[in-house]
Amino acid sequence: MPATANARSPIRKRKLLLRARAVLPVSRTPISNGAILIAGNRIADVGRWRDLAQAERDETIDLGDTILLPGLINAHCHLDYTDMAGQFSPPKIFSDWLKLITTAKGHWNKSDYATSWMNGAQMLLRTGTTTVGDVEAMPELLPEVWNLGSLRVLSFLEMIGITGRRKPEAIVREALDKIDSLDVGRCCAGLSPHAPYSTLPELLRLGAAAARERGLRICMHVAESAKEFEMFVHGRGEMYDWLRRSTRDMSDCGLGSPVRHLARYGVLGENLLAIHLNCLAKGDTVLLAKHKVHVIHCPRSHEYFRHARFPLRRLLRAGINVCIGTDSLASVIKTRRETVELNMFEEMQSLASRETSLPPKRILQMATVNGARALGMRGRIGELSPASFADVIAIPYSGQFSGIHDAVITHKADVSNSMIDGEWVRGDHVSQKELAV
Repeated sequence: MPATANARSPIRKRKLLLRARAVLPVSRTPISNGAILIAGNRIADVGRWRDLAQAERDETIDLGDTILLPGLINAHCHLDYTDMAGQFSPPKIFSDWLKLITTAKGHWNKSDYATSWMNGAQMLLRTGTTTVGDVEAMPELLPEVWNLGSLRVLSFLEMIGITGRRKPEAIVREALDKIDSLDVGRCCAGLSPHAPYSTLPELLRLGAAAARERGLRICMHVAESAKEFEMFVHGRGEMYDWLRRSTRDMSDCGLGSPVRHLARYGVLGENLLAIHLNCLAKGDTVLLAKHKVHVIHCPRSHEYFRHARFPLRRLLRAGINVCIGTDSLASVIKTRRETVELNMFEEMQSLASRETSLPPKRILQMATVNGARALGMRGRIGELSPASFADVIAIPYSGQFSGIHDAVITHKADVSNSMIDGEWVRGDHVSQKELAV
């Protein structure tokens, strides 16, 4: 059929070819002297340089002695709290920290939260994160902070309701109205009932039902401390007494583990990201695996609170998807002269130091493809594969090809290059060696 004057030609996507000493797709075997072909904001092809060198493209950049890999995925963060780094010494009792951070938040205004959010976003960009699952305590910041930054963000709107003074229906409706007001783009939103101890059962039930109905992700701090575990399993303890004095209805305690508590109110599901999950009762892993719940471990935060050893092996044996997050800098150990940052490389190093038998390849998967699966973006982020988003980072490397996984896990500096959605966000490419097209 002949073209008419009104027929529109498809818009041609600009094509960029990147070459590096090593390409680490994560979802497939590493490639020595590899290349990535990018068309618009997507990856068109991944392979050896000699196989892609003849591909049609508009520009070619040789990144030299580097490892190209997918941008890291920080599955759990509190960007709002970045500027609270070093303000709180590690507590003896978990609830003491909750009281301290609640008091500190009471002295902050919207501008403080916005500045803290942006400072955290810049840290993540410098250190290789391209996607973050962020719990948003100040929804008024959205979508302005999204538009000011380059990160791919899934903002989980925090919901807290302990006493029932605010009706659970009103809390959920307010969060959903906020989500409805946001433009759909690179960033999106989900729901975050804060924790089993800080949300009444009806808020859990309504929030989980709304998330399922709308196809939203939902994240929640679960079984983070031994005190929370004691409260739900035995109906006693320091956290139980503290919350009872706060007029919380404690009738949901003493009935089983926090995981069983969530099961009772219909929260467990494939769209749930269970943060921390440091304490497990018998049968909890079976429930989590049955409902395909994702678990997020935050190694440095775990160390800060001096929790008992994270039950990683139990979770992995049950086939549960475990990924990594930074949590906030309000729960990272900081000495007086030390600077701490939101940094997924440091989280991987912290995990590797405590789980010495865990292969570097497995740790990298927890910071990439596993996080993508948890955030509902499997195949689109966290890997270098055809049709995935062009979210790519590079780190310098001139060692043996066989050592690239170790090199990634032990990397200490900022990344040399970073791209999100096909756009450079870090790296001076004017000075890069240009290859003949």
